[in-house]
Amino acid sequence: MKYILETKGLTKKYGKLTALDQLNLTIEPGQVFGLLGPNGSGKTTTLGMILDVIKPSSGSYSWFDESPSADSRKKIGAILETPCFYPYLSAVRNLRIIAKIKECPASRIDEVLKQVGLYERKDDPFKTYSLGMKQRLAIASALLADPPVLILDEPTNGLDPQGIVEIREIIQQIASSGKTIILASHLLDEVQKVCTHFCVLRKGEKLYQGSVEEALSDQKTIEVAASNMSQLEEALKGLDGVSKIEKTIDALSLTTVNGLSPESINAFLFEKGLTITHLVKKGGSLEKQFLKILNEND
Repeated sequence: MKYILETKGLTKKYGKLTALDQLNLTIEPGQVFGLLGPNGSGKTTTLGMILDVIKPSSGSYSWFDESPSADSRKKIGAILETPCFYPYLSAVRNLRIIAKIKECPASRIDEVLKQVGLYERKDDPFKTYSLGMKQRLAIASALLADPPVLILDEPTNGLDPQGIVEIREIIQQIASSGKTIILASHLLDEVQKVCTHFCVLRKGEKLYQGSVEEALSDQKTIEVAASNMSQLEEALKGLDGVSKIEKTIDALSLTTVNGLSPESINAFLFEKGLTITHLVKKGGSLEKQFLKILNEND
């Protein structure tokens, strides 16, 4: 299997409004793929079409290198919009109903509840759950049939910081099991922490697709500081592999080439008789790259 999902010219129009315009997308097995873009960029419309909830105006898509079918949809667990369960029923009873609808064994209920951290509250009514717990139960329901693909639409939307961390850790745990995850989000920091690949949508158009690592490769820097900053800067100007030195509030930010490492910098400065007080490797910011992509396509 080459692609988990492939779209070709996928388009959706509502009268004169084009919600999605000629989307060509490929997602490979094992990727955690983020659909990025501001509100109204076409993220949810894309998810709706590939889940056969919204009919495309034109174009096509395929799952698992095959035309979409009832069988292929059974291999996909999805959460779109707000989690919806029977408020007076417990997590277990809600999941039993979902298991019947999905025609999958109810024997996995305890397993998925443990996976999302709800096992201790499994007999409590859904209406007593916090927003974060409701979102975790939705993820549990999507995992119930043990699908190879999980689709999440704004999984951390409206959550407090603790809830965001909990959902992030669950997504990372699911990804480590080998499942492919497709998530739509406008929270760039969260996407950077969980995604391996991403695309940027704006007003229905795809502006960029690639890996997070490649997108941030030209942003990687090394921060260094010493008690004598002027002496430090002068010394670093003579270090081969430092292509750019920028001053921050309390450190120097180095753009490096030829694989210059923090260890090499430390050794070089030690030989110069300089004792450093700060040395950190920075991985770059997806937010900066996102804004750069938008500006380049203005």
